[in-house]
Amino acid sequence: MTPSEYAPRSLLYVPGSNARALEKAAGLAADMLIIDLEDAVPADRKAEARAAMRAAVAAGFPGKRVAVRINGTGSSEQAADIAALADLTLDAVVLPKVDAPGDLGPARGLGIAVLAMIETPVAIYAARDIAADPAVAGLIAGLNDLAHELKLPDGMDRGAMGHAIQAIVLAARAGGVWGFDGVYNAIDDAAGFVAEAAEGRRLGFDGKTLIHPSQVDPCNAAFAPSAREIAAAEALVAAATGGAQRHEGRMIEDMHVAAARALLARAGR
Repeated sequence: MTPSEYAPRSLLYVPGSNARALEKAAGLAADMLIIDLEDAVPADRKAEARAAMRAAVAAGFPGKRVAVRINGTGSSEQAADIAALADLTLDAVVLPKVDAPGDLGPARGLGIAVLAMIETPVAIYAARDIAADPAVAGLIAGLNDLAHELKLPDGMDRGAMGHAIQAIVLAARAGGVWGFDGVYNAIDDAAGFVAEAAEGRRLGFDGKTLIHPSQVDPCNAAFAPSAREIAAAEALVAAATGGAQRHEGRMIEDMHVAAARALLARAGR
């Protein structure tokens, strides 16, 4: 999996220790499943989660990209997590708490694309170097931990994290890798999720990480081109004659045509 491929829109975390969730995940419309061995798994069930993860990946999730989130560098669990990935076919490994390129070392040796989680103020400042590492295919905004580290009085206040969130997108684009928005915690607030997903796309993220199956469909809709966008792109491409020109009251050039073609290609997928 490389950033030259189309980016997943919806990346659903599935607890490795939850057999029912792993079973249900196969029938969901998520573009990527992230089997979680880290935060979603209690400390006394880590070994159980690794075994369940191996069985689930071996059984397969047809039509889906599959990643595994291992425990962070420096964790006493990481070596066992990495050993559990041996001989498995995965699209990516998700590495939490990446504060510097040096934290990628253990995951780099797997030969699997790494999605690096940016979760601390230190990581925000290092995000450009992390994204530039050849092992990294994308950055994931770890906003729960970032909000905690920033000591935000109102918890997940995206407005207060605006600079940091945009820095993650900038680093991803500078490094030529994907950027994925963080999770939305209020699983019963459907309207709030839709609004945040729309904001994430507007900010430039390629997709969003999710914590509940109910978030999959609205996420896919938010990060897919709308009918209006598709019609506008088709009209722009049809009208383009090369170079700068006037189109529907605005100036367009080759850059806009390329963007319209990319949008249509994504819609076709």
